[in-house]
Order: sequence, then structure tokens, then C-alpha cells
Amino acid sequence: MPNRLKDSNSPYLLQHAHNPVDWQPWDEQALRLAREQNKPIFLSIGYAACHWCHVMESESFTDPEIANLLNTHFISIKVDREERPDLDTIYMNAVISMTGQGGWPMSVFLTPEQKPFFGGTYFPPHPRNGMPSFKQVLLSIVRFWQQEPEEARRLAGSLTEQIANALDFQIDSSASGAADEQAISQAAQKLIETYNWNDGGWGSAPRFPAPMSIEFLLQQGMRGNADAMRLCLHLLDHMRQGGMYDLVSGGFHRYSTDRYWHVPHFEKMLYDNAQLARVYLHAWIVSGNPAYRQVAQQTLDFILRDLSHPAGGFFSSLDADSEGVEGDYYTFTAEEIQSARSTLPARVFEPFALTGKFDKAGPFLLRYKDQSDLQTAGDPAALDVSPLLESLRKIRESKKRPRVDDKIIVLWNALALRAFSEAARYLNEPRYRKAAQKNAAFLLENLYSSPQLYRSWRNGAAAQPAFLEDYTGLAVALFSLYQVDANPRWYQAAIDLTRLCLDRFSAPNGGFYESPPAQENLIAQMKNVQDNVTPSGNALAAHAVLLAAQMDAQFPYRAEVMKLFTSQQSLISRYPSSFAYWLTLSPLVLSQPMQLIIVYTQSSQQSKTFLDLARRVFLPGSVFIAAPEPIDTAHAPLLNNRSAQNGQPTAYLCQNFVCQLPLISLSQFAQALQQTGAVIAPAETSAKSG
Repeated sequence: MPNRLKDSNSPYLLQHAHNPVDWQPWDEQALRLAREQNKPIFLSIGYAACHWCHVMESESFTDPEIANLLNTHFISIKVDREERPDLDTIYMNAVISMTGQGGWPMSVFLTPEQKPFFGGTYFPPHPRNGMPSFKQVLLSIVRFWQQEPEEARRLAGSLTEQIANALDFQIDSSASGAADEQAISQAAQKLIETYNWNDGGWGSAPRFPAPMSIEFLLQQGMRGNADAMRLCLHLLDHMRQGGMYDLVSGGFHRYSTDRYWHVPHFEKMLYDNAQLARVYLHAWIVSGNPAYRQVAQQTLDFILRDLSHPAGGFFSSLDADSEGVEGDYYTFTAEEIQSARSTLPARVFEPFALTGKFDKAGPFLLRYKDQSDLQTAGDPAALDVSPLLESLRKIRESKKRPRVDDKIIVLWNALALRAFSEAARYLNEPRYRKAAQKNAAFLLENLYSSPQLYRSWRNGAAAQPAFLEDYTGLAVALFSLYQVDANPRWYQAAIDLTRLCLDRFSAPNGGFYESPPAQENLIAQMKNVQDNVTPSGNALAAHAVLLAAQMDAQFPYRAEVMKLFTSQQSLISRYPSSFAYWLTLSPLVLSQPMQLIIVYTQSSQQSKTFLDLARRVFLPGSVFIAAPEPIDTAHAPLLNNRSAQNGQPTAYLCQNFVCQLPLISLSQFAQALQQTGAVIAPAETSAKSG
């Protein structure tokens, strides 16, 4: 007999619809039931690609005895953390406060008033390694609730107050509106000093990719910090050596279980791959190393091949498991390796080594042996290893594929939209431009009916009102697309979403709430400024406002977001990895960024040459708009009163809406760009991924 999750649109919730546990979705019906029956709530939060979520389901949630305990003594609620990041953040804070660590599946026990009093993550079916069994935990909670309900409520009340204070960042009213370059430099130095130059990365295993920190340090490298630039390239090389990076099919796994980036946790997430593709693209532009371009393209091609809905949206993730075994799809037996290399020259395998998933007996992952083999991986003159990779790809495709979480999440799609937009621009790749246009249209037509944006979409239905990060992430992505495809539709949608953010999410004392205050009665109203694996909603809101203000001098709220930035500067300099996206905004807050405008006529023969140079200008913080005459009034006001001089393509280099003399000479335009500190990306003619 299926439970109430059968009516869900979330693949993760649907995986539990036939458990014997009487699961409820998080809604008023379930919460009212807990209050009426005065039962504690067992809240289980996870996601579809989570390996240990599957393990706990098979071990405990399908067990009749466990199900009977839960059904008798608790109201059991299952939440997809990707649909409800607000609930995930609130209760993860509770678990970390109680245990010192967090993760998924998250297992939290709440009073009927939704306040947490005990929590953890994965619990085994039998006691092991010092952990109690899940049954022992349940029996202990039942006794505690029956014998000391007031003590449970007291603990829950105290913890809830602590969470509410932690999630309500207070804006420093005395903070100036001027960014402190020294604080930014200190943040870079902190990241450099704590970096592991042997293995690449920060901290011990498990090692997570840190695309926002790398992006910030790449910017610092462009400003003359040689150590920052060296760190970026060192880490990018370690991550692309194989293991966490899939050499066979492209794309990155979620993290490395070891410190060497060799053995991954195998799920592939859209948000990781979108952000990593973008930072590898930027590394190629700055360094000229074609291997970085190759990784960026292979990662984007992985998204197009394995995570794309035919209508243009991007799916959330690929599972870690197939055939019930973690990593089975991605690893190879010794026999499969031998089959792949049997018809190839021995030297094709020379650059590679095999890493056992668990031990030396396999199954195996393919990786490059060392950095010297890796440095030539993108060099056209290097050894051609593609026959080996293609042979392994065919073996892999004969296996059962991992499950796809096919819900389409706005923020994660926005991160991908931004990556495809920039790749279309700098690689001059029509496939990526088409993917970006198609994705933007899908999101606006299926998840946005002004003034309401929805968080996710699946099987023709949008679900869950969107959060701050969705509104602002999509706005930033649409501003990026507008700079590649100067369609006023993208600009107008970005401006509308940014204004809705200001109207709906602004907090009275500064900053932004994660969800509209009136949306739902949560135990804590969140104003979270710290970045995680994706940028924080507040950081994205600041970015959207700063971009809007770059394109429209009259756009409001720039002073307010500058104050939001500067009020955190001491935290940013001390904890840079927790504020990495904020740090990537430093080019927008430390100086007046460049505004580059090209106005041209469709008939001019010189227009293509001008546009080809302009699209390759890489200068973090700058904005670029190229539009043909006549200029549509729906365009950004930055284009007002700009024209093609004498019918020739004309460049305007501006700061704070004050422009130099218009340039119609290509050589003068190129010379003027040299004075800006911009890097010109290598010329590409519809680059191939190789």
C-alpha cells in the first residue's frame, strides 16, 4: 500500500512511496497531525543521488519492525533537500549544533511544533563502530518523549533560539559603503597559506572541488598575485588528472574520498559541473593551456548528453549507484580494461594508471599517472589516447546506467546557463549558444509566470515557490546570456527578477531573507550570507543588483548591497572559503568596472571583425553589450544615445556610464583594450571538444 509520497513530483520522495513507513510530505496536513496526536516528528532529509540515503532506505525503511515503530510513535516526514533548501539549512544547523557534523541522509527528531531536540545522519541497522542502531535510537527517543516531554521541549526551544540567531545575519549599521582592498588581499593570502601544495586542495579527505575559491584566486592572479595564479593551475591540474574527473565520459563526480582526487563519491551533480566548466574555461583564457578548454568542453558536453531535457532544461544529477552498487557504472574490471587495450598499441596506455575503487583488486578507475603526462593531455601534438577512451566508453555504455534525478531546479539550471553562455561567447561555439538560449526560454516559459517563479519542474508540472537563490541566480544568468545574445527579452527578464527580489525578500535591517517572510511558518527566518557548494542567495542578490546597476544608472539599491558586502569584510578575510562567491564580486566593488559597448550595422563588412575581438575580452566584473542598429528601446539604458559612427561598427569603453571617445578603428580599439587589464581569449572558430 503506497504512502502519501506517491503523489509527489520528486524522484527522491517517489523512491520511498512504497516503503512500509507511513511517510508524509512536509505540508500542513502532516504538521497538523503531529500537533493533534502530540507525536514527535521524525524528519528524514536526503536527495535522489545520495548513496547513503539509498543504504538507509534498504536497511531500515523497508524493515517491517522499524516501520511499525515509526508508524506507532512518530509522524514520519520525508523531504527532498533539493526542493526545500530552507528546511535543509535550518535542520542541518540543528544537527551540526548537536553532533558537530552533518550530512545526508539527515535524521532529525522534532517536537510537534517543528522544533528539533535530537538528530544525526545515517544510522545503521545494527550497532557498529560506536554507532547505535536506528532501532536503538528510536526506542530511546520514544522513552524520552513519553517520560520527559517537557525536557524535550525545553531542549528544542533552546536549540531553536540558537538556530534563529545563527541564521539571521546582522548588518553592521556602522559599515561604510567602500570595499576594503586589504581585506580582499588577506582572504587570498589565507587561502594560499592553508593550501596543500602536495596533493592540491584544502583540508583533509574527503576533498571537495572549490570552484568559487578557484575563481576568486584566478581573479587575484590576473591582478598580479603570482602565488594565487600558481595555486589555481596546480589545483585544476590535480582535479583533472582522473578519478574525481571522469576521463572516459567527461564531467566531475561530487567529491574525492581520498586526498589525492583519485577515488570519488560517484554521483554527478549539475551544480558542480556547471561551476567547474566555467572555471576551467576561464583558466584556459588566462593561461592559454588548451587542456583546460578541453575539460570545460567535455564537461559541458556531458551535461548536454546526460543531463538534458529535450525541451531545454537540465536535470539535477546522476546517481552514484547502478545495479545496487556504488560506482559500478564508472569503474572497470581487469578483464574490461584488458579488452579495451587488447587491439591498441601498448604506448596508448603508457600515460595512464589504474586506481582500485576499494583495493588493488579493483574494480578500477582510469587516471593519468602524473603531472608530466597530464600537461600534454590537451596538446594536439601529444599521444592520441582517444581510441582507448572510446573503447572504454563503449564498454561502459553496455552497462545499466545510473538513475537520473530528472527534476529541473532553477538555481542549478541558472549556473549551467551562465556556463553555456560564457562558453558560447569565448569559444565561439554555436551549440553552446543554442543550449543557453533554449535553457533560458524553458525556464522563463515553464517556471516563471510573473510575479511568481517556481523552484523546480518535472513531468510538465512546476512545484514549490522559488527561493531567493532561484530569483537572483536566474537574474545573474540572464544578464550573462544577454551579453552573448543581445536579445532584450533576457535583459528585461533579468531586471524583473531582480526587482522582485528587492520587493519580496528584502529584510528590514538589511540583506535578504531566503524565502518571503509570509511564505510559510518556519521555526527560523533565514538570512544566510555564507556560501556553500552553491552561492548564497544573498551573494547572488548582491551580484544581480550590481549587474543591473552596471546596465542602468538609475537602478536602485546599489548602495545597500555595497553596505551588505562591506559589513562582512572581517568575516570574509578570516573565512574566505565560506564567502568565496562574495569574493568573486570584488572586481565589481573595488573599482568602477569597464562597460564595453559595440553598436554596429548588419550590412557593415567590418562588424564581424569588431565583434570577434569584443566577444573575446575577458575582464571579471565588466559588462559587454553588442547590438545592431536600430537600438530597440527594450535594451539596457547603457545603450542609450550610442550609435554606429558613419555606419561603421563603433566601440565605446566606459566606466560609471562615462565613455571615452567612440572608436571605429580596429587597431585603436585593440590598443584601448590593452590599457584595461583585460585578457583576450585565444581566437576560436567553433571549437571542438576533442
